[in-house]
Amino acid sequence: MIKFELVTLDGTKFAEDVYEVRLPTPDGEIGVFPHHMPLVSIASPGVVTLRRKQSDPDTLLEYFSINGGVIEILDNQIRVLVDEADRGEDINEAEIQKAHDEAKRLRAEAKDRVSLAHAQTLVDRTASQLKVAELRRRKRKH
Repeated sequence: MIKFELVTLDGTKFAEDVYEVRLPTPDGEIGVFPHHMPLVSIASPGVVTLRRKQSDPDTLLEYFSINGGVIEILDNQIRVLVDEADRGEDINEAEIQKAHDEAKRLRAEAKDRVSLAHAQTLVDRTASQLKVAELRRRKRKH
């Protein structure tokens, strides 16, 4: 098992033993299993996927939306430090879709680099939340 911690500015969102963690990085998604080599990496905005036990089917996967941060893997421990993270169960898809549409509008209307960068951050964050909502919706159908 791997001790997985997801830590935000507001505190620890998740701290439990799991079998598998999938993490978004600039080079793509990585899967981490017990006895993974030590690693420090940037976490990209995206989806963190957890499998608690090796025997758990995909329908029991848990999802978090993150906005990027830092990943540290050492001695069967993973620590992901991010500004914000949202558990799949806490995401309201209709509200996030509205926020995503608004973020895309802000990006299209940005007049300077600072406004564009801020809008792009909002687009990335809401896109990640929508992906988590979609994964949860598909999981419920099974």
